Amino acid sequence: MAKPSNKRRFLLCVRNKGCEDLEIRKLYEQLPDRRGVEEGLVRVVDESGDAYLYPATNFVAVELSREAKRALVAGSRRSAA
Repeated sequence: MAKPSNKRRFLLCVRNKGCEDLEIRKLYEQLPDRRGVEEGLVRVVDESGDAYLYPATNFVAVELSREAKRALVAGSRRSAA
């Protein structure tokens, strides 16, 4: 079995039709979900603070610098506290 990647992946929301709990132009961290990917879905933490599956077509993957990733992750930890 392959070891899960520790590489963080971020997605930019580009549409939210039918998923109004997503904000267009906001970055979301993608959480691993192999079964969801097989169904054309991605798992992200939405505005409620919970992880849900959404259509992958609502997002585009973006490459961020290490510093930007750290800032996003640190910011999400502070807002969750």
